[in-house]
Amino acid sequence: MSSLHVSPGPTALVDARDEVRRRLAAGDIPAGGLVIELAGGDYPLRGAFDLDRQDAGTAAAPVTWRARAGESVRLLGGVVLHGFAAVTDAAIRARLTPEARDHIVQVDLRACGVNHFGDPVAGGLELFFGGAPMRLARWPSEGFVTITGLVGGDPVDVRGTRGDRTGKFHYDGDRPARWVEEADPWVHGYWFWDWSDQRQRVESIDPAARVIAVEPPYHNYGYRVGQWFYAYNLLCELDQPGEFYVDRQAGMLYFWPPAPLDGIEVAVSVADTLVTLDGADHVRVEGLTFEYGRGTALTVADAIDVRIESCHFRNLGGWAARVAGGRQVTVAACQIEATGGGGVYLSGGDRLCLTPAGHVVEDCHIHHYGRVNRMYQPAVQIVGVGQRVSHNHIHDAPHMALQFAGNDHILEFNDVHHVCLESNDAGAVYSGRDWTWRGTVIRYNKFWEITGFEGRGCVGVYLDDMLCGTHVHGNLFWRVTRATMIGGGRDCLFENNLYVDCTPCVHLDARAMNWASYHVGTTMKDRLDEMPVHDPVWAQRYPELLTIWTDEPAAPKGNIIRRNVCQGGDFDGVRDDARAYVDLTDNLVADDVGLAGTPPHSFTLRADSAAWALGFVAIPEEQIGPRR
Repeated sequence: MSSLHVSPGPTALVDARDEVRRRLAAGDIPAGGLVIELAGGDYPLRGAFDLDRQDAGTAAAPVTWRARAGESVRLLGGVVLHGFAAVTDAAIRARLTPEARDHIVQVDLRACGVNHFGDPVAGGLELFFGGAPMRLARWPSEGFVTITGLVGGDPVDVRGTRGDRTGKFHYDGDRPARWVEEADPWVHGYWFWDWSDQRQRVESIDPAARVIAVEPPYHNYGYRVGQWFYAYNLLCELDQPGEFYVDRQAGMLYFWPPAPLDGIEVAVSVADTLVTLDGADHVRVEGLTFEYGRGTALTVADAIDVRIESCHFRNLGGWAARVAGGRQVTVAACQIEATGGGGVYLSGGDRLCLTPAGHVVEDCHIHHYGRVNRMYQPAVQIVGVGQRVSHNHIHDAPHMALQFAGNDHILEFNDVHHVCLESNDAGAVYSGRDWTWRGTVIRYNKFWEITGFEGRGCVGVYLDDMLCGTHVHGNLFWRVTRATMIGGGRDCLFENNLYVDCTPCVHLDARAMNWASYHVGTTMKDRLDEMPVHDPVWAQRYPELLTIWTDEPAAPKGNIIRRNVCQGGDFDGVRDDARAYVDLTDNLVADDVGLAGTPPHSFTLRADSAAWALGFVAIPEEQIGPRR
């Protein structure tokens, strides 16, 4: 193995890549591979640093880009700001509250080399102070207010849940009267359902009638009384430490620093993607910090045997990493925090042939993600065939932790808590609406303190809208409102799980036979017909699909709920219309099931627990979470 040493500089990465390409083209790579060692410091990026097939190693001689041992290497997609000054413009000061005026400072972004500000909807310029994201000026500064009435004009009624499709609604109080003079006010709300948010530009405000109208197109589901929202991108609401506002026309940023500016790094995000690996096989990326990007920090496309290890992804506007295609891409032992989107997105494998991708996310700590795009931005999302998510610690997020689509995935040994904090009718683990998404195993995970927005209820493992063939085994649940749910699907196995203080522990319904029946002959049948279920590889792996269309396709057949243990809460949430179809046997439900420890720190069962007589098998809880 040989090394190439690199020092920080504006062209350092490109120069190093050119040298690596020269050596690769000349065959000048020793056995064991080549290491590009980056010295500690900052490596600014105004555009993506691209690696492609020219930069690939081999299985025996990989190419490794890594930080020098014990040194901090940051790949920065932002600009550090200098030249803050007090606000003296009388018109600007008049827009601010009296309490805020003397605390606000301003900086000319164009003078700092920042000329593109993005859009307030998402993916625009963000401000970071001392390594923490700041908040775009908003009201209320924390939390939400609610819709108090609808102007109406286009009613909508979804199974008794009523609202209106027209984006004009009433509010309480007189605060929005202050926003009439704002250049570009926006609102962000959960307008109809508790799991579907949207940011919308304000078209007009009528202070007399207390009505806000948003610009079309309106929210897809409509608007409903009692749903929650806040307003943002408002100079006049820059009234708390840590808030900022950007005058996009003037190129001026206004900011209330939460602490003195001296010696503190203040930066804005500029670049989108920071690093791309497109067809760059047998590459390693180790020990680097990715920061201040507006989009996804690292993308890997159509590459084989790539390993992203011990990296730190933080203060990003999008995802930490996205993997598309290829095989055997691993994200391991990484710290992922304060992302505007999700954590890691994995896509790969061939569903037609059921060929696995072999992508892995393991031993990562993923938390406080989904800062900007709040819903459907999980810590890990997997799409395709044969991927594994294991030994991760996931917490503090507005919506889900893990989302999967496709076949034969493994979700195991993950510690998941305090997710779905801003949503209801949502799941820490979620998938749904496809008979052919089968073979996924969810085992030996710990789910705890998952109760939804304002404690209104949430789900631990949510198999939505007729999802089938999922094995949920050996998991620990504590204080999860609805711990496990089969939403009308078939052939699911819930076995050997331990539930404490969950209400209910298991839910099963027959929705495809009633209110969701319209999906059966449309989405469900269409997706079934897209897959070669009669081909030998599919027929052998999933024989149930050969007859599903002729065997009461709407009925939740083949589900088994057995040898589970429940203490506290309620166990049986099986709906009457589904009860005839389920094998519900050998489950222990008791006020005291024989716990030796205290959840969530320990779920150990004593030797005298009645669970053992039912065939319950000890859950290896000491292995849950990152291994290093």
